[in-house]
Amino acid sequence: MDFVFPKYCVNCRKAGDYICANCFSFISFDIEMICLVCNKGSIDGLTHPVCKSKYAIDGAFCAVAYKGIVKKLIYNFKYKPYLADLRNILVELFYESIIQQEIFQKAFKFSPILVPIPLSAKRLRKRGYNHSKLLAEGLSKSLNLKLVEALQRTKDTKSQFGLKLKDRKENIKDAFSIIPNIPAFAQPPPKLRPAGKADILLVDDILTTGSTLLEAARILKKNGANKVYGLTLARD
Repeated sequence: MDFVFPKYCVNCRKAGDYICANCFSFISFDIEMICLVCNKGSIDGLTHPVCKSKYAIDGAFCAVAYKGIVKKLIYNFKYKPYLADLRNILVELFYESIIQQEIFQKAFKFSPILVPIPLSAKRLRKRGYNHSKLLAEGLSKSLNLKLVEALQRTKDTKSQFGLKLKDRKENIKDAFSIIPNIPAFAQPPPKLRPAGKADILLVDDILTTGSTLLEAARILKKNGANKVYGLTLARD
């Protein structure tokens, strides 16, 4: 495959890999975490206690800033299917920024389930694969966590790009539902975990206002999830 599609750095075009060591060193891991409910700063990305509600997301972890080299990496990953093994590099970004942090380890008393944000059937047919699922598969393999495609799109929403916060929330409202007859929340719970409930990591590529994660978390919690966190690659 490397002979047919030789690997070049997506930024400087140096041969060898999709990002060279020099360009990797310019990726910004210094990002401000926010509470997705109020969109204000939050230590480690956890939802503020005053912002919590029954179906609110519990926090959101984000690896890198969505700019420069990262934009190029994500664009190539999403729109050039023959570069799908870029996933390994993107999973490495999760490790560098989030997964090694103590707050991430403490957020989960039990092994969480990875749930990718789904594409609509129309977009899935057009693109051929769900990039969020590919990321979740990479994380599942690296972290030895179960992946469950628990969500499905119930409507073909407009692209969130360029929409204001209010319009984003309206656009994504009721866009998800639980896939019937999945075993995600029906497994025998580990000791001390609330009966029948699972901790969830929602996997997506880009975090902007958080409207998509908020809506997906709401649906998951209404259907029996315990804690739900967002795990996104880049913050815009």
